[in-house]
Amino acid sequence: MHLGSYAIAALAAVTALGLLIVLRLFDLFATKRAADTPQDAWRLVRAGEVLAAFWLSLSVARHIPSGESVARDLLWCALFGGLGFLLVIFVSRLALRALLAASLRQELDRGNVAAGIAAFGHVLATGLLAAKAAVGDDIGSLALALVFFTLAFLTQLGFVSAFRALTVYDDEEQIRGENTAAAVSYAGISIAVAIVIARAVEGDFPGWIPALSGYAVVVAHVLVLYPVRQLVVTGLLLGARPTLRGGALDVAIGTEHSVGMAMLEAVTYIATALILASLV
Repeated sequence: MHLGSYAIAALAAVTALGLLIVLRLFDLFATKRAADTPQDAWRLVRAGEVLAAFWLSLSVARHIPSGESVARDLLWCALFGGLGFLLVIFVSRLALRALLAASLRQELDRGNVAAGIAAFGHVLATGLLAAKAAVGDDIGSLALALVFFTLAFLTQLGFVSAFRALTVYDDEEQIRGENTAAAVSYAGISIAVAIVIARAVEGDFPGWIPALSGYAVVVAHVLVLYPVRQLVVTGLLLGARPTLRGGALDVAIGTEHSVGMAMLEAVTYIATALILASLV
């Protein structure tokens, strides 16, 4: 039975409310912070988690319900949505420790907004991946969702690490030094890469070889972001001579701390990724 748009919206709203309650309970009981800890940086992380919760809720409400039983639909939405959301919370924080070192939590605790922006981008990117992977209505599809989420997440880490190598400045050092521009740039590339990879895990499962082949073909489109950075952002928008690595863009962000230039870079990445995801 096909569910109407209002039924899907209602199911998404119920699922989102449940995930937000989980998030609040996690904040109350699992997060240990001193009463005088500055809140702005951590609220940026929370903003990423809230967006992830809504994306997950909409995804499971659109793809999971059969319309045959309200109780069954709610059960699978809660299972897929809840598992996906817990993965977003825990896995994204573990990955941030790997990408930006163990000092990130200390930076968030002392109110480093740049660290909060970087974390926001990474949490949101993880939420995009989880939302596309968390699709199904049985144990077999749940196992597939976990496999493809893991694959997508590892791919995301690999590409983000590779793009970090394009800059001559150290993202971790810049973010620890409260360079907001570097954090915006990092968040932009994280979200853009996730948009393309999320498209790669979307769709039916035709078998392992076709699924993995199709995944690889779509993921390869992430490489388009490299010439976009060097030619479009550096050459066209910044009006500087394009280089294979570093260049005027790195100076604008790493030395001049230009938030405007970083935002221009991030928006260009995300717009390109949305176009690619709509075409493949």
